[in-house]
Amino acid sequence: MGLFSFVKNAGAKLFGKKEEEAPVEEKAVLKASALLEHVKALGLKYKTIKISLKGDDVVVEGDVDEQEDAERIVLAIGNVEGVDTVDNQMIVIAPEPKPEAQFHTVEKGEWLSKIAKKYYGDANKFNIIFEANQPMLDHPDKIYPGQVLRIPNID
Repeated sequence: MGLFSFVKNAGAKLFGKKEEEAPVEEKAVLKASALLEHVKALGLKYKTIKISLKGDDVVVEGDVDEQEDAERIVLAIGNVEGVDTVDNQMIVIAPEPKPEAQFHTVEKGEWLSKIAKKYYGDANKFNIIFEANQPMLDHPDKIYPGQVLRIPNID
């Protein structure tokens, strides 16, 4: 899938003093561990996964069944405060993977129906975007500027 950029100063506050104040050689390991626990806590699907960091840049490797599983993992990791980029090196093992979704960075004053109107021409299709971003979103009205959302293709 490639390299994805995120707003470093926006997102879930996952890293605490333990990660931030650790010696440089331990910081990346602690942050990678926290990100892996975040992916697990959200119940995201994967066969294998490895997360590593180089500064504020994350590399995620492993195997997933479907394209949307890889995209959700990238978004869960990228929408964490302190993460600048996510290099998705995950392999989709489905015999016929679905096409990659588009991604949208939320701007001030946007809401899901406005975003749905932009991408689908129909504001009432906001629920497609909401469902595509679960479990990272727990309510359609709880989005914030700088958050990156998955916009699936619809037939």
